[in-house]
Amino acid sequence: MSKKGVIWILLYLPCMLVAQLSDFKTIDFTKADDIAALYQGAILESLPILSHNLTSSLTTEVEKFRAIYTWVCNNIENDYYASEKNSSKRKKWYKDSLQLTKWDKSFTKDGFEKLKNKKKTVCTGYAYLIQEMAQFAGLKCEIINGYGRTTTKNIQKLSIPNHSWNAIFLNNKWYLCDATWSAGFFDWEASHFLANYNPTYFLADPILFAKDHYPLDTKWLLTNTSITMEDFLNGPIIYNNTHTLGVIALQPKTLQIKCKRGEEMIFYLQDSKPIEISYLSAELVSGSYRKSNEIKVTRLESQLLEIKTTFQIKGTYDLHFKLNETYLITYKITIKKE
Repeated sequence: MSKKGVIWILLYLPCMLVAQLSDFKTIDFTKADDIAALYQGAILESLPILSHNLTSSLTTEVEKFRAIYTWVCNNIENDYYASEKNSSKRKKWYKDSLQLTKWDKSFTKDGFEKLKNKKKTVCTGYAYLIQEMAQFAGLKCEIINGYGRTTTKNIQKLSIPNHSWNAIFLNNKWYLCDATWSAGFFDWEASHFLANYNPTYFLADPILFAKDHYPLDTKWLLTNTSITMEDFLNGPIIYNNTHTLGVIALQPKTLQIKCKRGEEMIFYLQDSKPIEISYLSAELVSGSYRKSNEIKVTRLESQLLEIKTTFQIKGTYDLHFKLNETYLITYKITIKKE
């Protein structure tokens, strides 16, 4: 990248810092989390009572929402089989609106019964429960429908919406959260959901959130800068740890990149929670082939990293940037002859 391009990134960088949880950096969520733990295993027979129990002793809106969010994430299981079945049926009837509507009504009815009786659901159930309990606590909350982009299901084009999450209104401002992804993850090989509460998606940074969430109504992006469908669909793949560390891939912006063998490639990352650059590494993967690639990392500004590297073996690979062997960013790179 040219010197002019680097200057543009430096000028643009402050506009991207929308780390919303930092709005509440003076709030200690220990009490809210402890209350959520106190009611671990509570039944869903009466949501007004449960919501009251979780929030009545808390004074701030954000603590009340935190108690609700933490409880939902730790007490509701993501239903693997229901999720797979719903995805299959919606793909099957994508072009048959009557069958699709009939399926949606049936699935929604059965899904909410299972949520109530077995505490198992899919993303729409999580979003519904978060909204209902927040409203019983006197908070404004919306269900946001759109597209979720994951490492295992990287959508290439927008067809039918495949995900739901929430927007919550706190202190006269809207925030984003995703209880489904905070609750845990699927072990696809074992066909099983693994509970693993991760508050990373609680009041998430909208810029980073938009890397793997795209709402049908773009007003719910909540970003200061424009983010297009193309940006969403074609961006590099990110991971839970990317959210946790607040890492954003600034350049290149696209998943698919090309270069010549021996050509120097430059990548720029933003890290809102400064990471130790000596722990960063790069790896090329293609099938069973796996090889580390030497990189040179320079911190240009407090939150801007420059990574330089060259590739010597032609072919098409997954290029993983990792921190202590944990995946951060993945590109698809094609390396051609000189």
